[in-house]
Amino acid sequence: MKHEVVEKNVGLMMILIIVAISFGTLVELVPLMFIKQTNEPIAGLKPLPALELEGRDIYIREGCNNCHSQMIRPLRAETERYGHYSVAGEFVYDHPFLWGSKRTGPDLARVGQRYSDDWHRAHFYNPRDVVPESNMPAYPWLFEREVDGTVTGKKMNALRTVGVPYTDEDIAGAEAAVAGKLEIDALIAYVQQLGTLLQTRR
Repeated sequence: MKHEVVEKNVGLMMILIIVAISFGTLVELVPLMFIKQTNEPIAGLKPLPALELEGRDIYIREGCNNCHSQMIRPLRAETERYGHYSVAGEFVYDHPFLWGSKRTGPDLARVGQRYSDDWHRAHFYNPRDVVPESNMPAYPWLFEREVDGTVTGKKMNALRTVGVPYTDEDIAGAEAAVAGKLEIDALIAYVQQLGTLLQTRR
């Protein structure tokens, strides 16, 4: 009889659904906050240098994360294709996370150092020059625009407030570090470091 009361009262049912979902979320997520391997960076992980940080922002601005995930699942088919599965400690300093789930293009979690800078330049300028079947758009404007370093230090300072260990020296030297660099240089620098700390693929 009690279930009939719930089924006939939409408001009560909604409240109970919210309570159930909230409880389930707490049970799943709260323990992760206290597990060492989800909160501590993997060996060798450092905050992105100024040029790579700007490259990451260009990656987001251009919507690269809409078609490329950066999360290799611990499944044989994934690890054989992309390399070592993704671990939480790789992303400790990422704000926001760029894991994604849609793969119009391949996963990029381990793409760092797999191709040369020249390959990436050709690929971003016209993807079909290096991958004839690619449906990725070209990004020729990245070869014309310079990185605006006037806000790079401010970005680092903001990230420091959420726990990314940038030093005063990093912040002070940020603008000089990107001076005269093109957006394509920044984007390639970012892509070339992706997943290199756990890259085990042949």
